[in-house]
Amino acid sequence: MKKILKYVVVGAALVSAAFVNAQDASNRWSFSLGVNAIDLYPVGEKDQGLGDYFDQFFNVDHYNLMPAPSRFELGYYVGDGIVATGAFSLNRIDKAGDTRIEDLSYVSLDGGLRYNLREIWNGSDVFNPYLGVGGSYQWLEDDGFGTFNGTAGFDIKIIENLMFNVNTIYKHSFEDGLPKHWQHSAGVKFTWGAVDTDGDGITDNNDKCPETPGLEEFMGCPDSDGDGIQDSEDVCPNNAGPAENQGCPDTDGDGVLDKDDQCPETAGLVALMGCPDADGDGIKDSADDCPNVKGLAAFNGCPDTDGDGIKDSEDKCPKTPGVKEMQGCPKPAVPTQQEQAQLNEYAKTILFDTAKASIKKQSEEVLADIISILKKYPDAKFSIDGHTDSRGSDSFNQRLSNDRALSVKEYLVQNGIQEFRLSAMGYGETKPIASNNTKAGRAQNRRVEINLKK
Repeated sequence: MKKILKYVVVGAALVSAAFVNAQDASNRWSFSLGVNAIDLYPVGEKDQGLGDYFDQFFNVDHYNLMPAPSRFELGYYVGDGIVATGAFSLNRIDKAGDTRIEDLSYVSLDGGLRYNLREIWNGSDVFNPYLGVGGSYQWLEDDGFGTFNGTAGFDIKIIENLMFNVNTIYKHSFEDGLPKHWQHSAGVKFTWGAVDTDGDGITDNNDKCPETPGLEEFMGCPDSDGDGIQDSEDVCPNNAGPAENQGCPDTDGDGVLDKDDQCPETAGLVALMGCPDADGDGIKDSADDCPNVKGLAAFNGCPDTDGDGIKDSEDKCPKTPGVKEMQGCPKPAVPTQQEQAQLNEYAKTILFDTAKASIKKQSEEVLADIISILKKYPDAKFSIDGHTDSRGSDSFNQRLSNDRALSVKEYLVQNGIQEFRLSAMGYGETKPIASNNTKAGRAQNRRVEINLKK
């Protein structure tokens, strides 16, 4: 039976060790020393002349007290309120309740786990009650035996890293003839081994961000941009901003946070993602080719004043609707087909001196009719084309036709037609309209035409 209990005690110690791992806590280690007292009376053994459980529990006359430092305990904070402990104690036993017995030496090795109850309500470290379980092996003179233990106690903080400790252990033996007993102890506890992983001066057990350096007012969490809002609650942790903007800046004060503002340094409109629209045409200035003049999206913000589909900057008549082929200006009024035919009927009757470009005087009347038609259409442009029959050399005919076209042009200009409206070109004998083999045909081929330029 003794061997079985030894295995139980060793097993309890191994279980305790298995729970030990790295932890985030202040003062991981503790060392206690103090006096201990053994009480064999209130253990539920009335048939052996002892008391019921807890009977005369506080009767110090029943205590076997070792006044000198006689109990030593080492503790390691595992985490989540759990502390693994190992203890050594010694005493002398000379009474069981009111009964004197043979003076016996007592030595104990203990191991166990305890739980800090203040973890439940997140209490202060000034007062820390705890409960625990474990096992131990005791030697009473030459007899060794194991027990299963239940522990209760508390720590009271004296100063930083120093506490007053009171501890009570019930040690239950399962072997006949080997005593169940209580072991009470009181003493001081020293703690050390504070962990500050991020080196910010706040121990990990009090640090909500133990792996990132932070500030005391945020329980160890950082405020990277220094705006008074901790990073975990700061939508813009790297750019200082006010609390009303959840820590985000609005540099230009336009109501659009910089993180959403496409023009963060220039006040603008919410609808345009913080960019300005100087002319109010709904197109942000950076995309507006005419930022100071209200315009249309179709023309990148430039206006089309006359609404003809041609933006003003490309419209030569920006206030008058026009057509693209006239660069925004309206098409000029032009002669009707009947008038165009009449012009050429008149032009065919212009007479020149033989083999010369000089106009005969009797042609002035028909030229006046031509001028009358041309003046009706001041914006229309015309070409004056000279033609000859095939008599004579090609070069002579080309020169003669060109000179006669120029002669007509000069006459029209001298009589009130603007020169820019007229062009003159000779085609010689290259464009006959009748046969050059007859006198009548040659007469038709010797002609001047006045045609509308398109």
